[in-house]
Amino acid sequence: MKTLTLASIYETQGHRYEAAEIYKTILENDPNNTEAKVALKRLTSNRKNYGKAEKNMLDLFIQMDSEIEYNEFERWLLKIWK
Repeated sequence: MKTLTLASIYETQGHRYEAAEIYKTILENDPNNTEAKVALKRLTSNRKNYGKAEKNMLDLFIQMDSEIEYNEFERWLLKIWK
């Protein structure tokens, strides 16, 4: 059964895609579900905001070879998972 609780658990565990799919299903059945709307917007807006940054950070991760680059990558990770 797809519930807000299950979606929230997935989201908390970092399974953002699975959580978003559950929120979408909830909204198909109940288009006025405010909690699902807010959660889905939160998940999809994060992807839009970090899309280009993710590509840049992936490149940095693959090529990093200094403590400075490692620290930059670590700060970015902490920022997006806040």
